[in-house]
Amino acid sequence: MNFPENLLYSKDHEWVKIEGEIATIGITDFAQSELGDIVFVDVDTLGESLDQDAVFGTIEAVKTVSDVFMPLSGVVEHVNEELEDNPELVNGDPYGKGWLVKVKLNSMDTSPLMDHSAYQKMVEG
Repeated sequence: MNFPENLLYSKDHEWVKIEGEIATIGITDFAQSELGDIVFVDVDTLGESLDQDAVFGTIEAVKTVSDVFMPLSGVVEHVNEELEDNPELVNGDPYGKGWLVKVKLNSMDTSPLMDHSAYQKMVEG
C-alpha cells in the first residue's frame, strides 16, 4: 500500500492535501483497492458548503457503491471532471489524477485527521 507522507488521512479512507486554504481530497490507495474496479464517480455537491463527515459523493465499483465523506468542512469549489469519462483514474492514480474535489476550507483545524503513519497503523491493524 502507498501512504504518501505529505498527505493527511481520514478514518473513512479519504486523503487530504492542503495548499493555503484549499484542500484537494480523494480516496486512498487502500480504499480504491478494497472497492475494486471503479466504474462511476458521482459528485453533485459543487458549490455546496458541507460539514465534516457529510457525504459529498459516491463511488461505484463493479460490486458495490460507496459514499465519500468530507474529511474537513468547507465549500466544494472544483470537481475532477476528468473522472466523468475516466473513473478508473481513481484506481490507477488515487493520489494524482484520481483526485475527487477541491474544497475551500472553513477552518484550518486538521486535528480530526491522521498523518501517514497513524493511517498506516489503522489500515494494517
